[in-house]
Amino acid sequence: MAQRIIIADDHPLFRTALTHAVTKVWPDATIVEASSASEARREVEAGAEALLLDLHMEDSNGLTALMDFRQDFPALPVAIISASEEPRVYAAANQLGAAAFIPKSASLDRMREALACVREGDPWFPPNDAETDDDLAKIASLTPAQRRILGQLSEGLLNKQIAYELDISEATVKAHITAIFRKLGVVNRTQAVLMAAKLDVDQEKAEPASD
Repeated sequence: MAQRIIIADDHPLFRTALTHAVTKVWPDATIVEASSASEARREVEAGAEALLLDLHMEDSNGLTALMDFRQDFPALPVAIISASEEPRVYAAANQLGAAAFIPKSASLDRMREALACVREGDPWFPPNDAETDDDLAKIASLTPAQRRILGQLSEGLLNKQIAYELDISEATVKAHITAIFRKLGVVNRTQAVLMAAKLDVDQEKAEPASD
């Protein structure tokens, strides 16, 4: 089966820039573009050598999508592509299992350098001094359903609203929330939401650098 590289980004301009970098590193691969995390998931299920994942798309925001892909496709290298320039975000992506973190401000040469490391199985991250965050490990221990509910708590939804959105009973929602609190080591929604905020990243816009 031919190698397939999935590029998941909702900006066509960045997908084009990334395609140029990918073709230099995987010249014989089939490049598949996706504009959402759900579309990327369908393509990954069909087979992929690597996934290039933007952190901000219509159906994803922050590092939750990375955790979902790492949990469901543990052997798949996931390179994060982001406009974020924060060392804490580089460190968080590294801790949560990303193969690389490529800032969107990087030149095409740097992108190719990073992707070559991914191809060889080596990590590539911008320099940073951020420390490992124990809270991220706790969040990563949540199931996908629990992470989804944590995200809805962060949006301020009530139990009955979450139950409606997920088509489950309020009792099931309460049971999930109890499990979430226990895993995170918190006692209320406010503390859980503050911890979940560590998955957020800034959304500064950037343009791909010229070659």
